[in-house]
Formats: sequence, C-alpha cells, structure tokens
Amino acid sequence: MPASITTDIERAAAVLRAGGLVAIPTETVYGLAGNAMNEGAVTGIFAAKNRPSFDPLIIHQSSPDRILAYASEVPPDAEALAGAYWPGPLTLVLPKKPAVSDLVSAGLPTVALRVPAHPLTRELLRRLDFPLAAPSANPFGFVSPVTAQHVADQLADKIDLILDGGPCRVGLESTIVGFPDGKATILRKGGLPVEDIESTLGHPVAVQTHSSSKPLAPGMLSRHYSPGVRMTILEKTCTADQLAAMDAVIVFAEKKKPETSDGGTSPVYYDLSPSGDLAEAARQLFPTLRKIGQQQYDQVGVFLLPERGLGRAINDRLRRAAAT
Repeated sequence: MPASITTDIERAAAVLRAGGLVAIPTETVYGLAGNAMNEGAVTGIFAAKNRPSFDPLIIHQSSPDRILAYASEVPPDAEALAGAYWPGPLTLVLPKKPAVSDLVSAGLPTVALRVPAHPLTRELLRRLDFPLAAPSANPFGFVSPVTAQHVADQLADKIDLILDGGPCRVGLESTIVGFPDGKATILRKGGLPVEDIESTLGHPVAVQTHSSSKPLAPGMLSRHYSPGVRMTILEKTCTADQLAAMDAVIVFAEKKKPETSDGGTSPVYYDLSPSGDLAEAARQLFPTLRKIGQQQYDQVGVFLLPERGLGRAINDRLRRAAAT
C-alpha cells in the first residue's frame, strides 16, 4: 500500500520507533528518515532511494547539544557556526563517536550532523530518543522534493509514511562544512551562503570541488539532480541558432527574452525569479526542474545565475543536473 500523507507527529514517531521509514519536512528539502542507530532502518533508506552505500548520510537531532553528542571532537569554528546557524540549513562534518555506525558514515571516521529548523520535524525529534538519518526523499540522483506530494510521486510505494509540513522554505539542501586539517571547508554549497559563513568565522574558507568516487560528505557526487532530460549550460553570448535549438530555457531575472534567428522566442522560458530574488530562485529551482522533467523536452538550455550568495549553490545544482 502506498505511503499516506499525514500531519500526525505521534503516528510518524511510532513508525520510526518500529524501524520504519518516514519522509519528513525540513526548511531545505524533504528528507527520508529512519532511526540512525538501527542498521535495519538505515539499510532501508539506502534501498528505498537506490543510494550507493559509499555515500554517507546526515543525522539529525532537535538541538545542538543533542546532535553534537555524536561528535568526538568539535573545533572552535564548528562551535561558532553551530551557535550562529542551528537550527538551520547547515550540516557540520565532524569526527564521529563509536556509537555512530559505519553504515551511516560510509566507513569514514567522520559523521554529518544537522539541526533542522522546521517546527514539525523538531517536535518529532524531541519525542524520539534516537537521532534520524535523513538524506533527501527522492530516488538517488534525481530532483530533490520540496513538497509532500513530490515525495509521494516518487517514493510512496517504498516507504511507510509522509509527514506533511507544507512547502520547504529554503528549497536547497543544507550547506555542508567539514574541518579537514582543522580548517573550515565548504564540502557542499547549499541553503546557507558561503559569504555568511565567512562573515561569522571572520576569515575566508576553502570550497571543495565535487568528487565522483568516495565522497567526504553527502551530495558531493558530480552527477546529481537529474530531471531526466538533456540540459546544456548556455553562455550569455550564445548565438540565436544555439537558442533556437532549445525546447526550453531556464533563466533568471530576464526582462527581455533573447530572440531566435527567425525573430521569434520559440523556447519555453522558465524564469526562476523575474524580480532577481536569489531566495525565490532557490525555492523555485527544484519545482522548475521537476516541471521540465514532466514535459519531457529533448533539449533544455540553462543560463547560470550570478555567482554570489545563494546563486553559487543554485549554479552548483544546475551544473550537476546538466552533467547527467
């Protein structure tokens, strides 16, 4: 029987206590949650998503003190970021305690930790005496869900329940920060801008390039977020003929759509934010990729956003969607 959609927190808690899988809302995207201390539940997450076991999971708790209990060491910069941005769209990768299974950490000596900001999920976590492992609630490599219905469309027959918390406020996955050699490093750009992290820490941070083999953190694979259609990154200087070859084009704050050589505007345009609001563009990114996939276009063009703030994370997702 397909998973039902509910707002009943206690029902979700009961399923999780029994080792089942529940899709949960966060401010970033919906996550597919299971008891992080139950290897059967964790194995179920990998199976439901068809996710490779070498890709580590993020574990979630309701407060910084509860989640940092799973770290064996917390550098000063990690403490500063946790104090400034938890609960929120930030994941910290820290040395793990032995209680964290190698299945969760993909055999790495570190674990990814987060305190989500969504009130429904924080209340759920408060009612549980274990943390939740929760990657995005979608088949591996495809577009992340930002509504309960998105989860139902792709995973309803593989999980037990969907907890409906409405549309996600941020719409991009969390920013992941690790501390190799004790230095703060962005392992995945996301819903917390790099500039904010640097401002809080008072110094520049390195930004890790993505890996296609053994990732150091979730979401580092070079190919991801596929809408199931061919996508091409377009330059602002692209020719009219290149534009005319596209069935659809993703743009940002375009006051005037570029014309094709025949004087028309034959592609269908999807503007992530006509007003140029990067936060709106982040919220619209995954729903737009989902719409494009549903239309089954042959060729979709993408104009990247400004490389600042959330634009850097949005461009990261667009590049990896185009790499598939």
